[in-house]
Amino acid sequence: MEPSVAVASGLTDQIEEDRIRLRAATAADSDFLHAVFASTRFDEFQNAGWNAKEIDDLLASQFSMQDAYYRRHYPSGRFDVIVHGVTGIGRLYHDWSDDAARVIDIALLPAYRGKGVGTRLMRAIVAEAARRALPVHLYVEFDNPVRALYHRLGFAGVGENGLYERMCREAGPFEVEGPIDSIAGLHDGAE
Repeated sequence: MEPSVAVASGLTDQIEEDRIRLRAATAADSDFLHAVFASTRFDEFQNAGWNAKEIDDLLASQFSMQDAYYRRHYPSGRFDVIVHGVTGIGRLYHDWSDDAARVIDIALLPAYRGKGVGTRLMRAIVAEAARRALPVHLYVEFDNPVRALYHRLGFAGVGENGLYERMCREAGPFEVEGPIDSIAGLHDGAE
């Protein structure tokens, strides 16, 4: 069965900037984080003809393996829930250790995609990295339309890993039109 996710009523095309924040994920967020992950993959397997039980089982296994991998390979990483008001709407995993900022994973629930949340988060991350003179690294699937946003933010492809393109935005000034939103909780992982 498709992951059940509560959708806020009255959701507008744009999400108010001042109500987006990050908070550290806890063990109590496991089901929510799994639902966010599943929401990014469910249709792919459903379109391939898999039944709901097969998809649920596979996604539960994939989520567990991905979570263990991320935590093992990014021991200093931040594993955050993206919150709008009091509602969890996605996840942002990021690592500010060593000599670069790394966006490990960013995903939003379907109802919050295309509303400017991901753009505001990525602009805030790039601005913080520029302030600290750090490059930003991430991986993105080659067929993911978000690659266009990353290019607009100054990222360039620097390699590949199977289905994923490795992208980097070199350290340097970040000049964009308009203000850059401050995202509460972002600096907790960036200092």
